[in-house]
Amino acid sequence: MKAIKFITHSLLVVTLISCAKVPVTGRRQVKLLPSSTLMSMSLTNYQSFLNSNKVVPLTNDNAQMVRRVGIKIQEAVIKYMTDEHMYKQIADYKWEFNLVDDNTVNAWCMPGGKVVVYTGLLPVSQTEAGLAVVMGHEIAHAIARHGNERMSQQLAVSLGGLGLGVALANKPDITRNAFMASYGAASTLGTLKYSRLHESEADKMGLIFMAMAGYNPSEATSFWTRMSKTGGSSVPEFMSTHPNHDTRIADIEALLPEAMNYYKASKKQ
Repeated sequence: MKAIKFITHSLLVVTLISCAKVPVTGRRQVKLLPSSTLMSMSLTNYQSFLNSNKVVPLTNDNAQMVRRVGIKIQEAVIKYMTDEHMYKQIADYKWEFNLVDDNTVNAWCMPGGKVVVYTGLLPVSQTEAGLAVVMGHEIAHAIARHGNERMSQQLAVSLGGLGLGVALANKPDITRNAFMASYGAASTLGTLKYSRLHESEADKMGLIFMAMAGYNPSEATSFWTRMSKTGGSSVPEFMSTHPNHDTRIADIEALLPEAMNYYKASKKQ
């Protein structure tokens, strides 16, 4: 009887938590971790990452470009969330945009708008619009709170679905590793940090955000075509959490008409 009551209570809690919706797509999601906890972890881990890596100073043209693109997308996100009456979800964001000197082809965004781009990504992004594709995509992951979902899943598996609160308080190594992996800070673009669903959602949201920021979303197909030539994942799609490049490009092309409406609207402002 106690077990039944526990399961019923757990299902009720999960159901209540899952009432949250992802912006743009409207998908209901399960997030087991308090946003305040992840924001605190973000501040700590982001600063630790910057302290242990070579940050490119703002006197550098590429660092200025990263910041410029970031601010434009930030403003687009704020406008979208405000227009959709969802601003409370990002009201406590303290945006930062940094370029780090690292040949890894990577970029990521932690909760609170803490964004890092690696110099190794720039030869692939090539243009400011190409960079906006990636930054819009990574920021979309944070806005959609995909990391919370991913980290909740990882901790639930590693701890048998019990004691998440205990883990956060008493198992800092496990929770920190799960946090960094969930937000891609320990991996490269193309590895298994997010599910295929998350990736597809971030593609759609990222297209809209970059379009609202004044960047032509059609650049996304060119960027992902270039990414397909960098090696990427050769794992068959049905075995991978990421859509393969051909599928991703086809899906993006299908989303372009909607994104282009936002782009045209941004040009009229």
